[in-house]
Amino acid sequence: MSRNGLKIIIVGGGKVGKTLTAQLCAEGHDIAIIDKNADVVSELTGLYDVMGVIGNGATFSVLKDAGIEEADLFIAVTGSDELNLLCCTVAKQSSTLAAIARVRNPDYLENISFLKEKMGLELIINPEFEAAVEASRLLSLPTALEINTFVHGEAEIIKIKLPEDNFLSGKTVAFLGKTVTNEILICAVERDNEVFIPDGSFTLMGGDIISFVATKKIAQSFLKQIGFPTKQVRNTMIIGGGRSAYYLADQLIKSGIDVKIIENDAKRCETLSIMLPKATIINGDATNQDLLLEAGIESAQSFVPLTGIDEENIMLTLFAKQVSKAKVITKINRITFNKVINSLDLGSVIYPRNITSEIIIKYVRAKQASSVSNNVETLYHLFDSRAEGIEFKVKQESPITGKALKDLSLKSNTLIAMINRNGKIIIPNGSDIISVGDSVIVVTKTLGCTEIEDILK
Repeated sequence: MSRNGLKIIIVGGGKVGKTLTAQLCAEGHDIAIIDKNADVVSELTGLYDVMGVIGNGATFSVLKDAGIEEADLFIAVTGSDELNLLCCTVAKQSSTLAAIARVRNPDYLENISFLKEKMGLELIINPEFEAAVEASRLLSLPTALEINTFVHGEAEIIKIKLPEDNFLSGKTVAFLGKTVTNEILICAVERDNEVFIPDGSFTLMGGDIISFVATKKIAQSFLKQIGFPTKQVRNTMIIGGGRSAYYLADQLIKSGIDVKIIENDAKRCETLSIMLPKATIINGDATNQDLLLEAGIESAQSFVPLTGIDEENIMLTLFAKQVSKAKVITKINRITFNKVINSLDLGSVIYPRNITSEIIIKYVRAKQASSVSNNVETLYHLFDSRAEGIEFKVKQESPITGKALKDLSLKSNTLIAMINRNGKIIIPNGSDIISVGDSVIVVTKTLGCTEIEDILK
């Protein structure tokens, strides 16, 4: 991982811009941040070793000051979709660099492929849509705290909390493979705020938060086998009627799930009733407990607060946990007190800013790789970025191919969790090998891998 970092320009120092700056700096890239607000630029240059430029990222003079002519990558994440697209257009006219834009308006969603192609953009990312996709996945398997998909949706890393009295409590990982099923692999465990990449001798305990890798079908049968319900929810209550709520409701209705949305703004309720004719739209203040009870929170099978205020989302989730058995998903945009968040019983927590940064970092890692031997296909940060799940596509012979896995000298806290060979999913053992053409899922606490060889000592 001693490859040279990329020269990256980020326009917009909001929540996503700050998250990207922190993560890309940590991975050794040369960052220039542009924002109209001098205080934002001052804060970021004070926190990180980055260059700051105050000004409009859609003007050539500002881009020139940020080093556009030598840059490898341009990322526009201001609060305005139109400004992001304009910034990318000006940047592409000024340089041969790759460009990425954040675009959130539902009106643009169906035209994203057209915009991307015509403007020559590498990525157009819609954080609210991606967050809705994640929430929708979780509601299809409500016992999961987190579901990360790999191999174009064929494989998943699923996070669950093991109850104290669960059958697996007190059993080793090896026992699970020999006695229950060898078609799943436990790839990470969190216990007392410490993350472990377990080997066969690791003993599971009640209260552990475990992540396991499996195909979708096998994951469901495994969860059922160890006593977890696996049925999709039949109804959901969404609080807030913003973009995320629209995207989520649209997806859930298409999956046959009844949707109820509570929104405070009467005009937005009218708009939503036209956009989502099959949803029940209630105009009212969801911080009013009587309204929530009247709307049926006690019998709701799932509850998703998507207001723009993190504290409100947290309070609503805690109330739902008190009065119902609903699967809850909490969206958090701004709060960064991870230990406090983790200590609360908030169900599944979704961070749109992190989803956006993961998509961009996956692209950066693939671009940074020094050879064409493999590509980073998928990337997820696990357990508050203390571990990563990475899918590599192996394109040519390398030190990792053609040898039994037991003969590879892997870095500590690193696991080869799954091999996809021509559509066949393999949960590997020590005698399996990696071949050219395979997709390989790696789970590791070594952060920043850009090539599969980076997992070797």
